[in-house]
Amino acid sequence: MTGNIFLIGPMGVGKSTIGRHLAELLNMDFLDSDHEIEKLTGASVALIFEIEGEAGFRKREAAAIDELTRKENLVLATGGGAILLEANRQALRSRGFIVYLHADIGTLAERTRRDRHRPLLQTDNPRKRLEELMKMREPVYRKEADLIINTDHRAPASVAREIAAKLRAKKFNENASS
Repeated sequence: MTGNIFLIGPMGVGKSTIGRHLAELLNMDFLDSDHEIEKLTGASVALIFEIEGEAGFRKREAAAIDELTRKENLVLATGGGAILLEANRQALRSRGFIVYLHADIGTLAERTRRDRHRPLLQTDNPRKRLEELMKMREPVYRKEADLIINTDHRAPASVAREIAAKLRAKKFNENASS
């Protein structure tokens, strides 16, 4: 299978864990855009947010996504807000297949409740913040997605197998029709 696979969706949906499984199943490389930003800067995402604010982080994220999406044979887990910038959406859209990983707010809140490394959730009411973020981002996730997969109450390996199967079926269908 050629081409890149880009995982989008909110924080806590499982992009990194599922991405690792998917890359292994498809014999592809795996990268996480947030981890790549941290490696490049030597600073955590939380620290970048603290020092530069969200705008500073988004600028770094856009540069990283532009570079990472140019690689080949890659499964890339993007940050939850990566789709906010049109330049990122264009890079993802034009350089690979976009999979939106979806989960309900209850699942996201449970998965992120102990995580102190997510700057946007460091509020008195993280669940309310997740609801606000999803209200704004959900339509964009859905619009950009080539495939939507629900991760609620599912093991990451099972989700990865479903994505791999759908990608293989899609590739087979494209080859059969050409």
